[in-house]
Amino acid sequence: MTRLKLTEIFHSLQGEADTAGVPTVFVRLTGCPLRCQYCDTQYAFHGGEWWEMDAILARVREFGTSHVCVTGGEPLAQKGCVELLQCLCNAGLRVSLETSGALALDAVDPRVIKVVDVKTPGSGEEGRNRYQELPRLQAHDLVKFVICSRADYEWSRDRLPGLAIPHSCTVLFSPSHEQLPARDLAEWILADRLPVRLQIQLHKYLWGNVPGR
Repeated sequence: MTRLKLTEIFHSLQGEADTAGVPTVFVRLTGCPLRCQYCDTQYAFHGGEWWEMDAILARVREFGTSHVCVTGGEPLAQKGCVELLQCLCNAGLRVSLETSGALALDAVDPRVIKVVDVKTPGSGEEGRNRYQELPRLQAHDLVKFVICSRADYEWSRDRLPGLAIPHSCTVLFSPSHEQLPARDLAEWILADRLPVRLQIQLHKYLWGNVPGR
């Protein structure tokens, strides 16, 4: 039976993407091959506990919500993640996946809402971007740029038109919480009339950098 190493399963409000503010169960898988300088979940790089698939599904159901987000770390770094996503979809849940954009997406169930990062230079992991994955995205998927500085913003702004992101996908520009004021990013987006959506991390405004929230 498939097992996955989990750091935590918890119930909170979704802080990002298209369902910000919606009660959601988060399944945080352990491990990540990237080391983004702004990472706020370094505690998920190591440790964790092995869970069997049935136990994960049972725990998710206990919270009584239809929204579940599989995150990390980098969840796709575990081979069993693809099966987990499929099982959650088969259970009738609305499933989202938060992924770094550094791993292949072709095996991910098409029912899953993918939130895919494009790593900016400020992340320190720009070289890990798999731009060839972007054309695979569907209308319900989202692409996220975490912006650390004005230089990051200009890089993202200038790079955006050349990326093969389907026009139906939502593009998120999100300020790195402790590095860039959200108001600054909002002003830049408006000044340049960019067709993107400003995203702030709602959970950090509510609870700060608290694991399991």
